[in-house]
Amino acid sequence: MVSKLDNALEFQQVALGLRAHRQQILAGNIANADTPHYKARDFDFSTALRNAVAGRGSGAGLQLVATSDRHLQGTSNSGPVRLQYRTPPQDSADGNTVDMDLERANFSENAIHYDAGLTFITGKIKTLMSAIQG
Repeated sequence: MVSKLDNALEFQQVALGLRAHRQQILAGNIANADTPHYKARDFDFSTALRNAVAGRGSGAGLQLVATSDRHLQGTSNSGPVRLQYRTPPQDSADGNTVDMDLERANFSENAIHYDAGLTFITGKIKTLMSAIQG
């Protein structure tokens, strides 16, 4: 029974997790708008979602070599997606590639999609609860 509930909500759970991760990346870009030589980063959400749903998400990276038993294991990827650097429309004098207008627009759009996903998953849970309660 629990696995059926997990299957019913899995897609939205994955999508919300990726949206939250993207929000953090975009917030980092905005926070570093005045940092010299900072390179703005982002990822292709649709490709990341498709890979995550297909089971090709994180954990498939290269394993790091440990020379001691006390070393922590990790992978070469530091998150659930592969980050890409943005190509700026115009070069800045200090080498920073953050375009604040683009970052704000992406941040707002991602927040709207995140809220829509929360609304959808809340509605689905309410529907499942009413079906269970009769």
